[in-house]
Amino acid sequence: METQTLENNRTLDIKEWALTIFISSLPLIGLIMLLIWAFSEDTNIHKKNWAKGNLILLVIGFLVIVSFLFLFGGLAIIAALFN
Repeated sequence: METQTLENNRTLDIKEWALTIFISSLPLIGLIMLLIWAFSEDTNIHKKNWAKGNLILLVIGFLVIVSFLFLFGGLAIIAALFN
């Protein structure tokens, strides 16, 4: 138990971060891996926090994009109706 706690608290090296960022940049696999890293109990604490932060940014970005689509899509429909 203590060995796993020490393993989960160690600092990741450059190769591990590079592989983590590469995997998370893949379209569907990256999202799945972010969810696994964010909510798994045996994930390194630094990777877990990084994954949670990325998921928060993804949700915020998605909400901003959807808001703009509704706003400008609605404006386009109104403009088309009046022409």
